[in-house]
Amino acid sequence: MSKDIYLTNSFGNKKEKFIPIDSKKVGMYVCGPTVYDDPHIGNARPLVVFDILFKILKSKFNDSSVTYIRNITDVDDKIITSSKEKKISISELTSKITKNFHNDCEYLFCEKPTAEPKATENIDLMIKMISNLILKGFAYEKNHHVYFEVQKFKDYGKLSNKNLDELLAGSRVEISENKKNPADFVLWKPSQNNEPYWSSPWGEGRPGWHLECSVMSKKYLNNEFDIHGGGRDLIFPHHENEIAQSRCANETKSFAKYWLHNNFITMSNEKMAKSQGNILKIKDFKNKISGQVLRLALINTHYRQPLDWNDQLIENCQNTLDKWYSIYTKVDEINPIPDEILKPLLDDINTPGYIAKLHELYSRGIKGNDADKKLFNQACNYIGLLLEDNKKWNSYKKANIKISENEILKKIDERNIARKNKNFELADKIRKELLDNGILIEDKGDTTTWKYK
Repeated sequence: MSKDIYLTNSFGNKKEKFIPIDSKKVGMYVCGPTVYDDPHIGNARPLVVFDILFKILKSKFNDSSVTYIRNITDVDDKIITSSKEKKISISELTSKITKNFHNDCEYLFCEKPTAEPKATENIDLMIKMISNLILKGFAYEKNHHVYFEVQKFKDYGKLSNKNLDELLAGSRVEISENKKNPADFVLWKPSQNNEPYWSSPWGEGRPGWHLECSVMSKKYLNNEFDIHGGGRDLIFPHHENEIAQSRCANETKSFAKYWLHNNFITMSNEKMAKSQGNILKIKDFKNKISGQVLRLALINTHYRQPLDWNDQLIENCQNTLDKWYSIYTKVDEINPIPDEILKPLLDDINTPGYIAKLHELYSRGIKGNDADKKLFNQACNYIGLLLEDNKKWNSYKKANIKISENEILKKIDERNIARKNKNFELADKIRKELLDNGILIEDKGDTTTWKYK
């Protein structure tokens, strides 16, 4: 695989050739879930997008050279609120949601990251970084709160490409009499009654959300690393604040070299959000359709563009995979995929362009020899598709069929009698009835066969 990789860097908002800091130690950090509620389809998009980038990087630089870190935030205001609403302990809630998150990742055929650190496992390092920022004059303590002083960092706002006034006008900031400036953000805050807490030089409390990622990325990828990813909604304030505190604490000219952000998922062109009441949980699709259908739907649009989620999208992806599974074959021997096929993926993770290549390979495979079929299947496997055998794939359809096999055979007999009696109107009616129930029938001479649609 000799072709170069190009990525659109949110820092400067332009496509750039990917040149790692060290080609033998390629590092990627992606913001993971805050485990207060089950993941929804909007959360699934970065999971799949950065899973595919992980695969691209490994095939370019080899498996052992690429480190992919995805954190779990298991202490946060949302978690505390959710545990109270659900009337369960915080540990019970975070354990349950983390387990559900991992099940969802498996359902979507996402590889495990190299490491998945939890915020609560790294509190000592967070306290150390806060102390360092205070010592260097970038943070201050008041009434057991510690804040980062934004005006001390001259490059604040460069990722968002906005000045401080514009950023403040376009977002909600916490108002507090403890702050020197409304834009200053919290590094440490005291815990209230019955909230989780850790001992620190500033009293019993817990870290700010932004600090967690700075500490965990440093722990696994050092002070500067190659790629930082996440949803577009994290650009400000989360990623902007990460840059500020990390660069000031570590005294570096950069933090992450390349910033990648996926766009939102919409429903009827409105952003999917709890406040909109249009949340679709990943778990809602299980036992109904294969996770591969969701995976294909999530990469059907370029990651930098909004993706409108609807029933037609799911049906189209289901039909595409049905078609592709007609030439499914298990790939045991892995050969390099030709550069010409991979070209779209190397060009800013252009998954729609790659899907177009898969359609071309399918057309060759259905007419061609075993080698063509194997290349098609391997190209699908590369992005996490066609990883179930036909039996498993068809089991999802079977689970949603409300008509029994005996009823299907009875209907086919009735239709054959109607055909014999030249009652073609009845025969067509029975065919449509079976089709509406997810059963496709085919006539070959005097024999009628059926299969799940």
